[in-house]
Amino acid sequence: MFTLKIHTVDFPQPLHTTLTSSASAAAAPNGNTNLKPAELMGVAHLFRQLPSASGPAVTVANISARTTLVFVVAVPNYLSSDDFLLFCGNHVPHFEEILFLRNDGMEDRYSVLIRLESQLAADGFYCSYNGKRFKPSEVEVCHIYFAQAVEYTESAEIASIPPPDYTELPSCPVCLERLDPDTSGIQSTLCDHSFHCSCVSKWTYLSCPVCRLCQEQDERPVCAVCGTLKNLWICLICGFVGCGRYEKGHASGHWSDKKHHFSLELEKQQIWDYVGDKYVHRLNQSKVDGKSVIVSSRCSSVEECGTCRCDEGEGLDGALFSSKIEGILDEYNRLLASQLDIQRQHYESLLAEAKSGKESSTAKAVEKAIFSRTHDLEDKLEKYAEEKKAVADRNQELMKKQEFLQNKFKEIEERVRSSLKSKDEKILDLQEQIRDLKVYVEAQRMVTNMADSDGIRGGTVLPVELSQSPSGNPKRRTKPGRRRN
Repeated sequence: MFTLKIHTVDFPQPLHTTLTSSASAAAAPNGNTNLKPAELMGVAHLFRQLPSASGPAVTVANISARTTLVFVVAVPNYLSSDDFLLFCGNHVPHFEEILFLRNDGMEDRYSVLIRLESQLAADGFYCSYNGKRFKPSEVEVCHIYFAQAVEYTESAEIASIPPPDYTELPSCPVCLERLDPDTSGIQSTLCDHSFHCSCVSKWTYLSCPVCRLCQEQDERPVCAVCGTLKNLWICLICGFVGCGRYEKGHASGHWSDKKHHFSLELEKQQIWDYVGDKYVHRLNQSKVDGKSVIVSSRCSSVEECGTCRCDEGEGLDGALFSSKIEGILDEYNRLLASQLDIQRQHYESLLAEAKSGKESSTAKAVEKAIFSRTHDLEDKLEKYAEEKKAVADRNQELMKKQEFLQNKFKEIEERVRSSLKSKDEKILDLQEQIRDLKVYVEAQRMVTNMADSDGIRGGTVLPVELSQSPSGNPKRRTKPGRRRN
């Protein structure tokens, strides 16, 4: 059984097709007018259910594994949307929904998600087109999967996480199609890379198409550390060659460092599990070239591949093959899944350590920056406090000077007031003297002008005593209405 997760940040866009054209009308005479094709940009992740240890694996023959939702993978780009509907022929009227899923990373291929009206129509579509060539002149073959569920998400991390008891199907590095042992033969190289038999058969070189590791080495393998030729083991994860524990133990040291659990003994061609501390060699091996070959069905290639030996009668006979190959595949898949899970946990721990180290370094940098900033602010605060103290001292001095000047001003004002008072008294005294003189002069003039001058002759002028003030000091009388200041 399969489930599908689609990573996309877009929404399905209506796709205009010529279903009503003459070509589509010939392919679909009934003309499904309710069908509205749509197109979506995203990345599809196909997950397959892992076989349970208690029961057999669920295959397409089981009705519970089939649904009305089918997923067509790796449709070549030379086949347009109209051409694909034309390829589907008289099954188009049974389509309820059809979604063309395209990926910017793979411009030469796209996928199609189809929902049919009934399970009978879905089974008929699967039987008619699974394994069929898209065009007679081309080599691309149609591969169809029944999808139990489809989930859309905007997070790439969530889309890559398989549901419980499911694992994601890898892709063939040559054709980019899914590596499903139920649809085609799968061949693995010495460097643990897997391909379709039909794809790797076209590779004319002796090296791996991915990592270029030579599969038929002329020189004898040696330990990558000490160079010994005895008791050699090769890591099935990364291809590291090291000597056994009875020599210098570089193979087991590689397991301790990298946590790659499975290693193959080159002399006996047996696989050792370092975690379980036992042999787990259950892989079939070709008698011709010594390569590890996993085949769950006959090769689907239309040409003689010559590599997977599917046309030869060597190895297990038909009865033994059909009875044991499924168990071997299940055990291999479990071992591979467990190893990949352990590798995932190992690298996740490394990522967590790197993340924690980055967070600690970031925290230290932030703390250092805060400390430096706080130190600068404290320096500025001290500087401003000193400036404030200097201003306060200056203000105190100015206040004292102001008080001194105010007192001096009062003294000067008092002196000026007393001086003005004495001057006023002198002025008043002089004014009274002038008035007395005027009175005396006027009296003399009157006496002189009097006609009876003889009458006053012989007179005597007597002094008149002035009245004294209450204080005893003689004072002149002031004129009424005059006030001394």
